Amino acid sequence: MTEAASTAFNSQQVILDLQDAIDFVNRRVINRTDVIEQLFCALLTGEHALIQSRTGVGKSLLTEQVFLMFTDARYFKVQASKEQQPDTYFGGLNVEELKVGKIVHNTEGSLVESEFGFIDEIFDANDFTLRALLSLLNERELILGIQRQRAAIHTVIAATNYLRISEITEALLDRFTYQSVVFPDKDPYHQYRISQQYLMHGGQPVVPPKRISFATLLEVTRICQGTSPIMQITVPNEIAYYTNIVIRYYEELRNRSLAQGSPAAHQRDYYISPRKQVKAFDLLRAIAFMHGRTTVTQSDVDKLYVLFTTVGLDDERAAWTKATQTLQHQFLASQAMEQLKTLLDFKALLDQLKAQPDLLSQPITNIENMPIKRTLREWAREAFGMADVAVENNRRLVTEYLERFQPATDEVRELRSKLQYDAHVIFNVRNSIETPLH
Repeated sequence: MTEAASTAFNSQQVILDLQDAIDFVNRRVINRTDVIEQLFCALLTGEHALIQSRTGVGKSLLTEQVFLMFTDARYFKVQASKEQQPDTYFGGLNVEELKVGKIVHNTEGSLVESEFGFIDEIFDANDFTLRALLSLLNERELILGIQRQRAAIHTVIAATNYLRISEITEALLDRFTYQSVVFPDKDPYHQYRISQQYLMHGGQPVVPPKRISFATLLEVTRICQGTSPIMQITVPNEIAYYTNIVIRYYEELRNRSLAQGSPAAHQRDYYISPRKQVKAFDLLRAIAFMHGRTTVTQSDVDKLYVLFTTVGLDDERAAWTKATQTLQHQFLASQAMEQLKTLLDFKALLDQLKAQPDLLSQPITNIENMPIKRTLREWAREAFGMADVAVENNRRLVTEYLERFQPATDEVRELRSKLQYDAHVIFNVRNSIETPLH
């Protein structure tokens, strides 16, 4: 980070400002801590959020109070209905273009040119409009007829009283990376606190004493997405691999639960799309950032429940907790995380050999900039009685190392099997080149 960039962006101060903003919203919107945390995760990672609830629980107040914590961002708000056409969201038709037979929207003041958006009762919109929203929400691009235009959208929060499941709405739901269900609060103490806020502010959002610029939020988002030139947060290879194991196990637990449910539940399995799965790494960086770290840790994976569960549904949260606690205990007890790191370093070696086959013309233990070099040398000394193995023993070194490797868990065993296959391909291809058929 350059000195100028460091002066312009003080990460510690930004973290404090974001924490203050979260605290302010929590004081204004009572007993919605998990949902508020989830909405800020959506903002930090540049994603969209969906809130489902019955009427009158304060979805609009919550959304507007969250957006009000930031300055210099355009805000678009709409109440969806079946009668609306896409121009409600994308702007009215350009009359001059229409005269020459072109359908082009004038996007000024529309969702297309707004950084923040709130769509209330989104499933009341017709399927034609919802389909038109898909590319706008995901690719941040208006694609409608001949018109293609980049959108300014950073985060859209949508609200609904019900879910309407169809091919179109299922695709739309996948665009809303963060989802929650908010239940009416019947606790007398919480109701008293809500009434106190209403008596002071009349149920309206309040301008906070201190706000965060949208430019600052955008820089944090770049950090979380791994595209910032001023700060990088590292996700170690073994943490990335472990994260995918946890997600897969959670998906299995959810599907087991569905299989044990009613016959109707069997008609639809629980599915985490690859699009959503990769978003986990943006959130992991956001979690590390908010804790003042530049490296993601294993404990950060526990907090991914705000992404992969519907916040507010206790059974989903319980399934995520079971997945993380089971695997965390298993990996810590067996030192499987260290084994993952070793095998993934070994994978880096195999990837290097695939990309540069000429490296096999020298002893593998002599290859520079190889993370597993020391490990292989120590094993070669133990297995062969020498630190540097001759070229003709490269294959034996690799295959025997993997063969004698003792996986601590099924997941590590699965990874080892994949690496054994890769090693087999690499050396067989080399042998076929060196020994052509006659």
